[in-house]
Amino acid sequence: MEATRPLLEKRIAARRRTRLLRMVSAAAAVVVLCVLGWNTYLYMAPADMIIVSTLAETKVVQLPDGTEVTLNRYTSLTYPDRFKDRNRQVSLTGEAYFAVTKDKNHPFIVQTGAVDVRVLGTEFNVEAYPRDEQIRTTLFEGSVAIDTPGDNSLVLVPGELAVYNKASKLLSKSAAPKTNDEIAWRDGALIFSHISLKEISRQLSNAFNVEIVIEDQQLEEHRLTGRFIHGETLDTILSLLQDAGKFEIKRENPTLYILSNPKEPNV
Repeated sequence: MEATRPLLEKRIAARRRTRLLRMVSAAAAVVVLCVLGWNTYLYMAPADMIIVSTLAETKVVQLPDGTEVTLNRYTSLTYPDRFKDRNRQVSLTGEAYFAVTKDKNHPFIVQTGAVDVRVLGTEFNVEAYPRDEQIRTTLFEGSVAIDTPGDNSLVLVPGELAVYNKASKLLSKSAAPKTNDEIAWRDGALIFSHISLKEISRQLSNAFNVEIVIEDQQLEEHRLTGRFIHGETLDTILSLLQDAGKFEIKRENPTLYILSNPKEPNV
C-alpha cells in the first residue's frame, strides 16, 4: 500500500492540474467572449452626438481622433463622441479652422448643409454662416475636395479659396488674398486689407451677430483698410470706419443701417 501511495498522489495531482487548467480555460473563454461582446456592442451602438456652440468668443475643441478645431464667434460644431464609420464626419454652422489628424483610411468630412469638404489630413478654414450668400473654404496646408449637391466638385491646393454661391449653386475657386488675414479671428483680430464695405459689413455681422444693411448701393464697393484687435466693440469699429469711409450709421434695433453722408460726395 505504501508503495502505491506516490503513484496515487501523482495521479491526484495530475487530475487537479487538469481540472485547474479547464477552469482557467473556461474563465479565459468567458473573458474573451465578454470582450468580444463589449466590442461588438460598442461597434453596433450608435455614437452619441456632441454639440459645441460659441457666442461672443472663440473656442478650441479636440475631436476623438486628435483633430483640433478652432471655432469662431457664433458658431456650432456637431460631432460624434467616437468615430466608428469609414468617414470621420462633422457638421458646421458658422466658421472654424481645422487642423485634421492624418488618417488615409478614414477621410474627414465637414458638412455645411450645401457643401461637403473632404480631407485626409490638412489645415483649412470653412466659413458657412447661415445669413451669408456664400460658403467659403480656404486651404492652408495639404489638399481638400469640395463637393456640392449637383455633383460639382473641385480640389484646392494651399493658398486657394473655394466659394459656393447658395443662390446660383455655382462653385468656383481663386487665389486666396492674404490667407493669414482669413484666420486673424483666431487671435481675436479683424483685418480689413483694402476690401469692400459690403465684405466688411458681412464679417462684422457674423462677428457680432447683428444684421447690417447698406442702404446706398454706391457705398458697397467703397474699399477700406483697418486692423482691430481683440476686445474692441462693434461701436468702436464702426465709428473708426465711419470716419474713414465718410458714411453715416443709423441704428434701429436689431439692425444697423449704413447710409451715405449727405455732406460728402458719393464714392
